[in-house]
Amino acid sequence: MLVARSALLFALAALAEIGGAWLVWQGLREQRGLLWVGAGVLALGAYGVVATLQPSAEFGRVLAAYGGVFVAGSLLWGVLVDGYRPDRWDVTGVAVCLLGVGLLMYAPRG
Repeated sequence: MLVARSALLFALAALAEIGGAWLVWQGLREQRGLLWVGAGVLALGAYGVVATLQPSAEFGRVLAAYGGVFVAGSLLWGVLVDGYRPDRWDVTGVAVCLLGVGLLMYAPRG
């Protein structure tokens, strides 16, 4: 249950941060306007809140592990939203990152 909750929080944090950054990008780079930028800023703030809900009290560990989730989420966002087609090295890199997340967050500690 604890791992499932943590994984869900990582997914929500990734959605908020990647989605927020994408909205800011769209607002500024694609000239969609300040409403897009404002929505992006709110989503980025939500990311910060969601990250604090992780069961682990170790800030450095949570943010380091989230880095791996961010890599995977960013690639997935590119596939779903921007039509990016990852190659085998992209997929391998994501697998290595997610293995690192598992070790950081869920390895048994004495």
